[in-house]
Amino acid sequence: MDELELLDWKRRVFAIYAAVRAEASPERAAARWRAARDELFAEHPQSPLAPARRADFRGLPYFPFDPAARVIATVVPAQRRRLEVGASTGEPMAFVRFGLARFELAGAACHLELYWLEAYGSGLFVPFADATSGHETYGGGRYLLDTVKGADLGGAEGKLVLDFNLAYNPSCAYDPRWACPLTPPANRLHVPVPAGERHAERA
Repeated sequence: MDELELLDWKRRVFAIYAAVRAEASPERAAARWRAARDELFAEHPQSPLAPARRADFRGLPYFPFDPAARVIATVVPAQRRRLEVGASTGEPMAFVRFGLARFELAGAACHLELYWLEAYGSGLFVPFADATSGHETYGGGRYLLDTVKGADLGGAEGKLVLDFNLAYNPSCAYDPRWACPLTPPANRLHVPVPAGERHAERA
């Protein structure tokens, strides 16, 4: 059944991020994360890749690991605002903007809005786009955190770990049958972020 397959996928993703949080070396954590994602894409029934593409799959394309792409963001409150986030299938998804994550990247002061999913179970969602989007990376943006699916790097006392080495494409980058929220304009960074997963067409 598709539901049980999807449950198994989510269970494995939760385990991957638990291992990432437990790893003392961010570089080793990123390598482990990439290897586990490649295994899921190649073998799991819920892989975003169509079955015909899995036979010759040799791994997802990534930028080289960059230690400076892992930042500790300070979270500050923002006026709560409900918004409809555009999705790949055309049907928007409801989120609440509740805060801002502030950090420095490539020598520039940056911030990303933090969104909370308005649905049963809910969860934190942090998408972003940057100067590489639509060129070296997926045009609809990439995801940093999606706690509904287990993508959580940790944090405490008003801080969040944001590791752009672990930025990944939404499933709709591989197959349009997947419904994925896209990056709102407020989360489009003006600096290039050559870290994390590259354009899906190279997978």
